Amino acid sequence: MKKLYTMMMMAMMGMMAMSFTSCETDEEIAYTLEGTWKGNMYINSEWGGNTYTTTYSEITFLKDPYTYSEGTGYWVDYYSGAPWDYVANHIEWSINYGVIKIYFVEDRDYMEIRDYSLNYGHFSGTIYDGGNTVDFELYNTSRPTYSNYNWGYDSWYDNYSWSRTRGAEADSAKVIEKPRRFVAK
Repeated sequence: MKKLYTMMMMAMMGMMAMSFTSCETDEEIAYTLEGTWKGNMYINSEWGGNTYTTTYSEITFLKDPYTYSEGTGYWVDYYSGAPWDYVANHIEWSINYGVIKIYFVEDRDYMEIRDYSLNYGHFSGTIYDGGNTVDFELYNTSRPTYSNYNWGYDSWYDNYSWSRTRGAEADSAKVIEKPRRFVAK
């Protein structure tokens, strides 16, 4: 009987240890993710039959204050030896059950980040682009600070003025080939 009791207690302790593991909520991950990150994402771009590899990438995650686990931002890949210096995209991102999903607005394409480690200074993990995966490593370069703004209903007064802009019709006849972003091993 004593042996059965000991075995049951060992099994209970094992189950309790598994149930007390720490899991961050999506909101906590988004709070830590907010800011600008710089490093190597190992992104390639294909253009004109040639493939170009990034020198480094810079990603800014701006958190939506109303939804907490999603937002917008910018993803800029910098190149050396390519016909362009950088490729920049607006992004929309969301976190669902710990998976970071990134939508590239101009490219109309998605990537996912899974199996990652994230703290206030370091972000590393795996990018999933369809069937391709690659590991990345980023370092935080800045975080938002909300104490540097002029607060009030008229703090914007005289800082901006209305101006007429050129219509989109002027350039609608041109079709410009742009680089296509992808990850490769």
